[in-house]
Amino acid sequence: MNMRNIVRTVLPLLLAAAILVWMYRGLDWAMLAAAVTGEMRWEWMLLSLPFGIAAQVLRALRWRQLLLPLGERPRLTTSVNAIYLSYASSLVVPRVGEVLRCGVLSRYDGCNFSRSLGTVVTERVVDMLVVLVLTAVTFLLQVPLFVNFFTRTGVSLSGFLAQFTSMGWVVTAVCAIVVVLTMWLLARRFHLLTRASSAASDLMQGLLSLRHVRHQWLFWLYSVGIWAAYYLHFYLTFFCFDTTAALAPMAALVAFVIGTFAVLVPTPNGAGPWHFAVKTVLMLYGVASDMGAMFVLIVHTVQTALVALLGLWASAALALTPRRTTSAASGDEALCQQTFT
Repeated sequence: MNMRNIVRTVLPLLLAAAILVWMYRGLDWAMLAAAVTGEMRWEWMLLSLPFGIAAQVLRALRWRQLLLPLGERPRLTTSVNAIYLSYASSLVVPRVGEVLRCGVLSRYDGCNFSRSLGTVVTERVVDMLVVLVLTAVTFLLQVPLFVNFFTRTGVSLSGFLAQFTSMGWVVTAVCAIVVVLTMWLLARRFHLLTRASSAASDLMQGLLSLRHVRHQWLFWLYSVGIWAAYYLHFYLTFFCFDTTAALAPMAALVAFVIGTFAVLVPTPNGAGPWHFAVKTVLMLYGVASDMGAMFVLIVHTVQTALVALLGLWASAALALTPRRTTSAASGDEALCQQTFT
């Protein structure tokens, strides 16, 4: 592993660790253990897990729909396992999963790597549009509630922001800088890939694949379904504790939207920035700081464990999957290896 890969792996881990250590430096771990073993209603946590799986399966179905007009026909099982593995691998190296899943389809189903990568970019653009619409709707619906909350409680927005410590503002600023830097690096890598690779036309085909998708209504239904499943995966965990169970679904939606943006910071599964962002939203709705910190720690840990288990499942399943190799696929595997280094 060269120095660049070491930095790409270690820095996100250090950032996540620094934020988590700062957040939980004064946590009463005995209280956390008591909550997990006694107070917590685990049936709601278990009920939320199928929605996390459903979101990834729907993503695989949508991705396959983008690939079909390009003449690529990956097996559904391979596509699902590629998604599982991509999320699990990103726990180790953030964002590497997007490239890895294209390599899986190339290796096992002979799909063109460059076209697959283009469809992944298209997917991300669609996801961004869905999230932006969701954010706008959430904000418009919640403005009156925020005003009413501040009026009834006598808390001003400036007073709430004053609860931020100087370190809290530092964490927010660092996360914002890291997001901007990551976006710049991704844009630069994509630009270099399209210039240096002879597969630039294949990439463009993948990017424009949405135009030729059959049953556009189904594609957008999948897109909405993905984010609805993610929301339910998160919202159902609110019922694990009395404090969060009392919150309205819209409060969970606000926390979900803010957490979605926090995950843009390239740490493993958003660890650190996600905790900080969601805890801050919960405090806005009156959840005590310690309770909010415990809630996000438990939820994130369980959901990350689910992602890791699905990745292990995918690794075992792919090891037993017969390959449909082609000469084109072999060339794509070489391109895949180049993008990792």
